[in-house]
Formats: sequence, C-alpha cells, structure tokens
Amino acid sequence: MAKVIEPFDPKDVAARPEHYFRRAYVWELPVRITHWITAVCVTTLFLTGLYIGSPVLTSSGEPANHFLMGRIRQIHFAAALIFLISFLLRIYWFWAGNNYARSGFPMVWKKSWWADLFRQTRDYLRLQRGHVHLGHNALGGSAYTFFVIFLGWVQIFTGLALYSETNPNGLLNKFFGWVIPLLGNSYNTHKIHHLVAWAFPIFALLHIYIVTYDSTQYGNGLITSIISGYKFYRRGDIRNDEWIS
Repeated sequence: MAKVIEPFDPKDVAARPEHYFRRAYVWELPVRITHWITAVCVTTLFLTGLYIGSPVLTSSGEPANHFLMGRIRQIHFAAALIFLISFLLRIYWFWAGNNYARSGFPMVWKKSWWADLFRQTRDYLRLQRGHVHLGHNALGGSAYTFFVIFLGWVQIFTGLALYSETNPNGLLNKFFGWVIPLLGNSYNTHKIHHLVAWAFPIFALLHIYIVTYDSTQYGNGLITSIISGYKFYRRGDIRNDEWIS
C-alpha cells in the first residue's frame, strides 16, 4: 500500500524549523566534472601503472606484430594528460568558484580550523551526527589536501620527469628534467612514482567509506550532491561553514 505524504504545514515549519531540511546549491559544475574526471583518470593510471611495472599478460609471436605494452603506455600517458588538465582546472576553480569550492582548505593558522578539526574527529569517534558542513569539513579537507593535492603534484612532477627521458633535448626535459637528479636517479624516481601511487586506492577506500557513512548519518544527500550539486541541511548546519570565509 502506497504511503501518503502529508503536505508541509507552513505554521509547523515556522514553529519547528529544525525538523525540516532545506536545499542549497553547493558543488558547482566544474567541481563535479573535475571530481569524476579525477576518479576515472586515477583508476586508469593505477591499473595501467600496475601493468607497466609488472606486465602479467604477454603476447606470443614476433614482437614486431604486437603492441600491447605500447598501447598500455599510451593509455597511461593519455590519462595522465587528462588528469593534469582536470587538476589545474580544479585549482583554478578553488579561486574562481563559490565558498564551498574552497571549503576544507587546511587553514592551520586559524584557531577555528583546529577547533573544527578536533570537533569533527570527536564526532566520528563517537559515531554521532554532530555538527554538519555543507562543504568539506576540516578533517576531510586535510585528507584531500594531502592525498589529492600534495601527492597529486608528486605524481605529476615525477611522471613528467620520467616521460621526458624519451626526449632528453625536448621541452619537457627542460621543465622537469631536474626532478630525476634531485631524487638521485631514474630508478629512484620510478620507485617513488610507484610507491606514491598506492596511496590513491587507500584514499579511495577511505573516501567511499566516509562518504557512505556521512550520507547515512546526516541524511543530507551527500552522495547525490556530487551529481546534482545540491545538498540538504537543517537549521544550524550551515553555520558550521562560517570558518571558511
């Protein structure tokens, strides 16, 4: 039997606003697009990188008639280029977007940021709804900054440095060739590039778990917001984003 949905009573909404959700446009289109492009590119880069480092599939016959490794490397390099463009676009939108595009940035010089960080950690440990952010909270923002931004730059610089070895006199080598001697040699650069890559699936697992937990705990449409851009909030929730102003 279908459940009857009673219409909202304006008087009850005015008297008990804390019992009702409101809708807010949080994630702008460039934020949503770069999120999904980054997710696809990082997955592609990790899987193709595993094959390049340890090719489990081999082709029989004359090597001249097969180009499996070459194709995998082409996909890896294409995904890296798309990731770089998306990465730079997201950095630009950090400045050009709304306040939520900058939310979660680790403002370690602000006392309010540290207070939010500890409060958010305490809420998670207690498994309580606690305070709610429409944008990224301090804890989530710190994770994004380290895993995506910092380690993303590490992968970009080491990856472009390794790619520049194919043309020692080329433009890429002029801009990124210094990375290899800085890290010691090409082998060390490969090793760092490979080891750092494992941080991304670890982050992805944590990210999916926390997003699922928050969406269930808060009931604010967190998962669908990265598609639609809209999240839901109760009275009092939105005030917890004032620290990012």
